[in-house]
Amino acid sequence: MKRKVTRYSRTTGKKKPKYIARSQNKTNKIWLIVTLLLAPFMAMSQQGSVHGRIYDLNSNQSLPFSNIIISGTTIGTTSSEDGTFEISGLQPGFIRIEVSLIGYKNAISSELEISNAKTAHVEIGMERTNTELNEITVSASPYRTTEESPVSLKTISISEIENSPGANRDISKVIQSFAGVQSTPSFRNDIIIRGGGPAESRFFLDGVEVPNINHFATQGASGGPVGIINADLLREVEYYSGAFPANRGNALSGVFEFSLVDGNNDKFRGQASVGASEVSATIDGPIGEKTSYIFSARRSYLQLLFGLLDMPFLPTFNDVQFKVKTRIDRKNEISIIGLGAFDITTLNTDIENPDEQQKYILASIPTNRQWSYTIGAVYKRYHENGYQTLVFSRNHLNNEAEKYLDNDESSESNKTLDYHSQEAENKIRYENSIRSGQTKINFGANIDFVHYTNQTLQTRYYDDGPLQVDYDTKLDFIKWGLFAQASQTFLNDRLSLSLGLRLDADNYSSDMKSPFDQLSPRLSASWKLDSRWSINFNTGRYYQLPPYTAMGYQENNIYLNKNNGLKYIQADHYIAGLSFQPKSNLFLSLEGFWKKYSDYPFSVNDSISLANLGADFGVIGNEEVRSISWGRAYGAELQSRYSLPGKFSFNLSYTYVRSEFKDKNGQLIPSSWDSRHVLVVTSTKKLKRNWQIGARWRFVGGLPYTPYDMDRSSLVEAWNANNGPYLDTNQWNTRRFKAFHQLDLRIDKAYYLKKMTAKFYIDFQNFYSFKNENQDILVREEDANGQFITTDNGTRYQLKRIKDESGTVLPTIGVILQF
Repeated sequence: MKRKVTRYSRTTGKKKPKYIARSQNKTNKIWLIVTLLLAPFMAMSQQGSVHGRIYDLNSNQSLPFSNIIISGTTIGTTSSEDGTFEISGLQPGFIRIEVSLIGYKNAISSELEISNAKTAHVEIGMERTNTELNEITVSASPYRTTEESPVSLKTISISEIENSPGANRDISKVIQSFAGVQSTPSFRNDIIIRGGGPAESRFFLDGVEVPNINHFATQGASGGPVGIINADLLREVEYYSGAFPANRGNALSGVFEFSLVDGNNDKFRGQASVGASEVSATIDGPIGEKTSYIFSARRSYLQLLFGLLDMPFLPTFNDVQFKVKTRIDRKNEISIIGLGAFDITTLNTDIENPDEQQKYILASIPTNRQWSYTIGAVYKRYHENGYQTLVFSRNHLNNEAEKYLDNDESSESNKTLDYHSQEAENKIRYENSIRSGQTKINFGANIDFVHYTNQTLQTRYYDDGPLQVDYDTKLDFIKWGLFAQASQTFLNDRLSLSLGLRLDADNYSSDMKSPFDQLSPRLSASWKLDSRWSINFNTGRYYQLPPYTAMGYQENNIYLNKNNGLKYIQADHYIAGLSFQPKSNLFLSLEGFWKKYSDYPFSVNDSISLANLGADFGVIGNEEVRSISWGRAYGAELQSRYSLPGKFSFNLSYTYVRSEFKDKNGQLIPSSWDSRHVLVVTSTKKLKRNWQIGARWRFVGGLPYTPYDMDRSSLVEAWNANNGPYLDTNQWNTRRFKAFHQLDLRIDKAYYLKKMTAKFYIDFQNFYSFKNENQDILVREEDANGQFITTDNGTRYQLKRIKDESGTVLPTIGVILQF
């Protein structure tokens, strides 16, 4: 029988700030209309409830008589004999639940949203401890670390995702508010961590690996302009900027663990929303007694907005996401997880009298058609001291691009690019996690079956003249890995040590087949000076495969890079830090890091490291390369986080980073990610009557850039091959832009009604309209008849520069209805 206890706490009102009071008369008229429309759903009081289960994290055994309290309040209860509990009479908003039980470490839940329209559900796992009562005890905190990763691990809550200013519920943009992550002024979501390239991160949805989390993805990297993952399905995110556990391979700079919510076990629920760029719908509910589901679909309306604004390109994206979970019994459960996207970019050739910049974009970018999906099954079996996990998954990317010279499709001879490529992986991963006393062990193996195809027809122009690229690749190989990690706490949890080991190999070539060439040890240590202060350390060696585009590149029916001895990319990390946590909801950390790269692919024709590429649309790696590039990234980062659940949050992150790679002369030069200074301050505040305001301010030091090669760019043959100018690779990253800074503001209003929740927000990106400096655009000059002007007997175009600045206030409105 469930035990139900409800207690209430008093709140005191505060005087409204004057600027809110002045604006409220105007805004109240708008909300009055909304309220009248929603009146049939209104409740006389605003109260919600939460029910859940407390269980042993290793054995899944229910834990009765656990002490449960709503964080920051005196409202609480205890779990019943079957580990379940229920608390009602809660005010709507975001909460966390704290749990304590003798023999277990204090635990705190991920954030939950309470509303009248639904009962929130949560399951909280607790970890056993042998700590004596008179020794140091640490309160449960939302800012978690683990024995494997005592440094460089951040947890992002659902309220930070939902309400982050300037992000519009896009997790890829929310990530940019945290230490070590670089944000850019461009319309991109590239994941650039601690000076590493945007191809160096890996992403997991409830343990299922997803190659890319953005629409219009750059093949061979991680970025794109819009995130694929729907925030409706997220519970929280764990972000590693280092100290990766051994069961996560093929990453050099970042690992992201996205935890998904389960579907409702009681009844059908739904949610509809209109965001900055898309409309979406989410449904969830039970399928029988043991199974639940949650499903979402989104469709963009960017193509309509871009058409109205006479933008030269028209993007359209669609995505679906789902999770089905079945609890077979107390010891066995299985989840099916899926994510899919379909993206199309067409050219807006109907613009009347396009200006020079519009003409340049129309002439330079290709049309693109891209789809991808990931589907996986995660089976867990619990035993007395741990659990086993078996993951089967498949991911598939299809990428197509076409380009005609000046968009003249009247003849196939005008086609300058015809690109068709597919990447598919079938993956199996087994893990066994065991906990015995203060010792935690995880070991397992993975095997991936890779299928890669590429049909490319393209003319490229280099210093020695044009190169006709025409190949058809069909590449199949197997990659595999073994891993083990052991963690132990000593001296009543004062000291923790973790030692991990990983081996990776594949049968692509003799240079990659030996796992001992990719032997990657890692060591973490943490010493608690007292209940507030900790000293933390990690070092490790990590390996990552080069992009499939490089592995499958051919010339004259020969895998050129395979013959060049292409290798795994290697990165050695050294991280040390100090953390201070005077309260459970206040966390400060200072970390220093050093990353040393070797065997990075180096472009033979352009003489640059591929570490500098990936933050632009298209493809990277599909060229001749050699594994000879060496580089480093080092710096320090400060993170300060404070949170009162459902009331106030503050996040300050500062990163000083230097990122350098050797050029063709063996000299270290700044990489494309050498921003040096990244400062982000984000804060949200809940006001009376379910209003909320938030702000985010970003400062990013000026990034290096490369001037144009005017001599090569002006050649008619070269320009026509590239549909645009060329960079001077002899002066790579010798220039630097001015620093970029931007203020984003957001206002939220929520109505918690009897049968539904209605949320409205307005978001202002770049509130003070900062003008960002971009590299000038090079265009071909035209005569009075619209013909391109040439010189040197028609062999060169006459070029001119157009100043390019970006940055304007971008307001967006969002509506979310939950029922």
